[in-house]
Amino acid sequence: MIDISHSMILYGEDRITPAKKVAMALAELIRTRYPKDTMDILVFGNDAWMISVKDLPYLKVGPYHTNTVAGLQLALDMLRRKRNTNKQIFMITDGKPSCLRLSDGSYYKNSNGLDKYIVEKCYNMAAQAKKLHIPITTFMIAKDPYLMQFVQQFTKANQGKAFYTGLKGLGEMIFEDYEQNRKKRIRRF
Repeated sequence: MIDISHSMILYGEDRITPAKKVAMALAELIRTRYPKDTMDILVFGNDAWMISVKDLPYLKVGPYHTNTVAGLQLALDMLRRKRNTNKQIFMITDGKPSCLRLSDGSYYKNSNGLDKYIVEKCYNMAAQAKKLHIPITTFMIAKDPYLMQFVQQFTKANQGKAFYTGLKGLGEMIFEDYEQNRKKRIRRF
């Protein structure tokens, strides 16, 4: 999952380019080293949708808010259809959920701080993934203390992992975590 909300290029920091590069490198690692594994890529802004690996170099942020719930819903729907035993979600984001799509099709948006309603929906999605035995590893590329606290609570609800990284260590952390999880899963069988 790659966050393509407008904040991924705000504050004079390009966060989307490293995210794209890491996703392309991870796809290449999986294709060459673990050819039986699959990887699906989705992006999330106001909504979430799948993209192909060949579209990654052209990915751009939009004038979007961050609908983390939509991204997680799509990821879980995709993973439910797979027969693989090792299912996991990697989420690259700068942290702050700020949007939900309501049942009537309208959007509920709030960019001021952390909206309790949106945050609770995120925690519920994390718990739902935990019930499905799907760990979520969040790679947070921002250092705001209140956002880090949200990611800590989100991670606790899923019993997943969180890495608080700048833009430089992102790739190394993702590859290491992917390898660790593969080894852990292989030992179980």
